[in-house]
Amino acid sequence: MSQSLISWRVRQRNAWLLGLAPSLFVLTVLTLVPALALVVTSFTPFSLTHPESTFTFTHPLVNYQQLLHDSRFLDSIGTQLKLSCVSVFFQVVIGLLLALLLNGTSRILNTARTLLLIPMVLPPIIVALIWKIIYTPDISPLHQLLDRAGYPLDSLIANPNTALWAIAVADIWQWFPFTLLMVLAALQMIPNDPQEAAKLDGAHRFNIFRFIILPHLKPVLAVCVLFRLIDSFKAFPLIYVLTDGGPGSITEVTNYYGFIQAFNFSYWGYGSAIAVVILVGVFILSWLIGRMGWNDDRTTH
Repeated sequence: MSQSLISWRVRQRNAWLLGLAPSLFVLTVLTLVPALALVVTSFTPFSLTHPESTFTFTHPLVNYQQLLHDSRFLDSIGTQLKLSCVSVFFQVVIGLLLALLLNGTSRILNTARTLLLIPMVLPPIIVALIWKIIYTPDISPLHQLLDRAGYPLDSLIANPNTALWAIAVADIWQWFPFTLLMVLAALQMIPNDPQEAAKLDGAHRFNIFRFIILPHLKPVLAVCVLFRLIDSFKAFPLIYVLTDGGPGSITEVTNYYGFIQAFNFSYWGYGSAIAVVILVGVFILSWLIGRMGWNDDRTTH
C-alpha cells in the first residue's frame, strides 16, 4: 500500500473524528455525565436536608440494602410490571390487527391511518389531560352518555380496582399507533409472490398470515415490544396527572416512587438508587427480549 494512500486514509479518519466530535461532546454532556452523577449519588445518603452528606461514602450500599426491605418499593415493582405487561401487550396486538386491516392504498385507508397516528404525536401531558377529562364524572362526555343510557359509572381513577387499568387504557391509546406504523412499513416490504402462490393453492387466510406474513413481521414485532417496554417505564405524566400515585399507592410505579423520595422527601441518594435499579432492570429486560430468538436470520444458523 502506497504511502500517499495511507496518508489519505489517516486524513479521512481524522476528518470523521473531527466531524463527530461535537455530537460526541453533546452526547457525553447530556447523557453520560448525568448517568455517572446518578450512580455516584446512589452510593451516598445525600438529602437536601443534610447537604453535607453529598460526598459521604462510608456506607455506599446502604440505599440498595434499604430497597430490599422497602415494602412500598417492592410493591411498586409489581405495579410497574402489571402496567407494562398489559399496556405493551395490547399496544402490540391492537397495532398489529389495525395494520393488517389498513394495509392498502385507497384514499379512505390513507385517511384512517393518518387519523390513528394522531395520539402518538400528542405531547404526553396533553394526553394525560384528555384522559383526565374523560375520567372525571362531572365533565366527562363518556360519563354523561352512560348516565343518560341508565348506566351510571363511578370515577375509574378514584376506584382502587380500576385506577391502574384506567392508566393502562390511556397509555394503550397513545402508543398503539407506534406498532401500527412499524407493522405497516414491514407489510409494504413483504413480497407478494408467496402470498399469491398460497392463494392459488387454496390456503386459508389465517394460514397465509401464520406461515408467510407473521415470520416476516416477527423481527419488527420484537422491536416494537422492546421499544414500548422501555417507554412503559416512563408513564410518569399519566400517573402524575390522573392519579398522583393513588388511590393510596395502587398506581405508584417504581419511577414515581423514586420521584416521591427525591422531590417530596428530598432523599436524593435513595431516589437515585431507585433510578439505577430501574435502569439496570430495563437493560436486563432488553437483553432478554433480544435473546428471544425472534430474528430469523440468527435462529436459522
